[in-house]
Formats: sequence, C-alpha cells, structure tokens
Amino acid sequence: MKIQDLKNPVIVPWDFSDLSREALLRAVEMVGDSSLLRVVHVSHIPSPYEYGIVFDGISEQSMAAELTKSFQKAIESEPVLKNLELVVLFGDPGHEICDYAGNEKAEMIVVPSHGRSGFTRLLLGSVAERIVRFAPCPVLVLRSASIDE
Repeated sequence: MKIQDLKNPVIVPWDFSDLSREALLRAVEMVGDSSLLRVVHVSHIPSPYEYGIVFDGISEQSMAAELTKSFQKAIESEPVLKNLELVVLFGDPGHEICDYAGNEKAEMIVVPSHGRSGFTRLLLGSVAERIVRFAPCPVLVLRSASIDE
C-alpha cells in the first residue's frame, strides 16, 4: 500500500523493539519520502530520587542524547532509514504522542501493537489503545504476526 500526496508528517512511535522497527520500515514503504516521517520515543520523566539525578549526572537532555545515539545505532543496518532522526519526549507515551501529532498536524500515526490481551493488557495498559482513543488524526495499528502472550 502506498500513500500519496501527503503534505504533513506521519508519526511513528519508537520503543526500540522489533515491532517498532517493522512499523518504521512499513511506514517508509507506504510514505516513500522519509522526510515526512517523525520517529518519536517517549521516555519516563527522571525522578529526583534516581541515583544520577541526585548527583546531577542525568538530565532530560543527556537522556535524549543517549536515546538518539541508541536509535542511530539501531537503524544503521537499514539504508532506507539512514536519514531519520529521533524526537525524544518525556511523560505518558499515549498522551505525548497524541499531543505531538496534534502540534505537527500529522496526517497519520503508524503504531505497532504488541497484541497483549486479557490480564497482561489490564496490568500493563496499552499505548496503542490510548493513541487510537486520543489521536487527532487517523491511526494505523500494525499487529505482530505472532502473539507470544
């Protein structure tokens, strides 16, 4: 499937999993122009009681820099992904991704789903479900071919 005539970006959440890599590759394939993709990772807000915070060694900026390095390393083997950059946000992933999509006037969000169900989903929640509920644009949810849970 190819999406054409896009004017605004397509958001692809990234959590360093194989599913997020698959979603990113699928998004590049659909969009064709990687300059229209925004890869977004949402991390927790560092607590003032974490070891590095107490001693001024960890900040949101240093976390973002390390996450960006890790992202570049994770995609280096995929030539079609080489020009992508990671946007690092802090807070609740579902809400932060939706807010970012709204601010960017995104055409769509392409989100992988781990496919958890039942008790596991109840305990862990579902970022994909929150994105579907609160997104200001269409959401394409990509499910894993094999569900382990």
